[in-house]
Formats: sequence, structure tokens, C-alpha cells
Amino acid sequence: MPAFEELDHRTTPLGELILRRRALPGHAGLEVYEVKLNDDLLMSSLVNESEHALAQLAIPQAGDGPFDVLVGGLGLGYTAWAALGYERVRSVTVVELLPEVIRWHDEGLGPLGRQLAADTRCRLLRGDFFVLATDESVADVLHPAGGYGAILVDIDHAPDALLHAGHAHFYERPALEAVARRLAPGGVFALWSTGAANEGFLDNLHAVFPWVEAERIEFFNPLADRDEVNTVYLARSPDSTPTAQGLAQGRRPIGR
Repeated sequence: MPAFEELDHRTTPLGELILRRRALPGHAGLEVYEVKLNDDLLMSSLVNESEHALAQLAIPQAGDGPFDVLVGGLGLGYTAWAALGYERVRSVTVVELLPEVIRWHDEGLGPLGRQLAADTRCRLLRGDFFVLATDESVADVLHPAGGYGAILVDIDHAPDALLHAGHAHFYERPALEAVARRLAPGGVFALWSTGAANEGFLDNLHAVFPWVEAERIEFFNPLADRDEVNTVYLARSPDSTPTAQGLAQGRRPIGR
């Protein structure tokens, strides 16, 4: 493998999008895939704890299966892959704005592209997740009649650190109410964010959902050579209460 290889470079509505692969010094045979948007390193296959945690925290908290999962943002595919690891997940629909990212997976350029393509429960859909998840006029061909067991979102850096200013409405109460209507009874909405929990966004979640929590994800980032903190927000459908399993795992609603 070359020490560094640029697999794709495209101009998109969000800016210059780059997929690259490189060898990691001192780790023979380890391939690291990275996605850059303009000058920002959006994601790396070397640091994917939070992408896995997004599914692993939400799906065990969801209602009885089998159920369908909606994922906002494809990235390198780790959240979708983690969701597919649960037998009671009937299907995973991933909505991705940029066709270039879907093409990476279709052509096997990314680390999980071939695995996702081989799982018949998974489909990759080009579209604006923030519109498809909140616009009541969207055709039911996308949304199952009984609602989703889990809706998982990993798009912006944080509720107050957006990739595009047009995403801001999603973190307000009206859009969150629309998301709640997409959930099945007992369904869970989960959102990844960099940094510590945002109190303003938590207040908006509490205004819509009867059960909300923010899970702190701590990990060592070898790319930056430092410990980092991410947050996974969890909120349960208004028609249910926390499961006994979830409480037994030590996760409790945040008191307000």
C-alpha cells in the first residue's frame, strides 16, 4: 500500500470533499481512511468509537423488535454497520446528501463499502436528511407505517457547530417534534456531537421527549495525541418509558 493515496477529490455544495487512505507509521499493514471537507478532517477510520456508540447506545434502548432504523449521514459507514449488527434490526436506511459519499461505498473505496452493499437489509439513499426526516409531505415510501425503532444522526459537528447554516432549524423544537412523529412507540432518537453536552439543545429535547439523556463518550485520539470527549444525545418516543434493561445498565434520565 502506498504511504499516502488520494482516492477521490470532488467539489460539492459544501466545499472540497476528499477521501484518502494512508499507512500509519509504526503500525505495519494498518490502513487509515480519512474524509476531509475543505480544511477540516471530518472523520477517520482510526477514530470511530462515537460512530459505533451512536448505534450501540440507542438500539438496546428501543422498543421491541424487529424494527427499522433510519440513519442521517453515511460517512465511512460505521454507524450503519453497527446498527446492522443487531438481529432485531429489520432494515437500515441511510440518507446521505452527497452522492460522492454513496459512490465511495458502491465502488468499495471505503473501509466498509463492500460489507454494507452485501447486506440486503441496508439501503443508501441520496437526499437531505433534515428535509426527509421533518417534512410531513415526504412520501411514505421512505418512512415505514409503524415508524422507526431508532433514528440515528451524525451530520453536523454539534448543535452549535454546523456544516451548513441551513441545518440550524433541525435542533429546534418544531423539527424535533417532527422527528418524534417518525418514531414507533418506544423508538429512540440519537444524535452524535463533538464536545460536551449543549444545555440549550437538551432543553429543546426535554420540551419534546419525556425521557432524555446525554452520554459522554471519552476516548484517546491518536491523530491528535490527546483525550477527547464526544456526546451522544438519546431521547425516547413520547409513548413509552425507559426500559428496565436500560436502567439496569446504569443509564438514567437527566433531571430537569
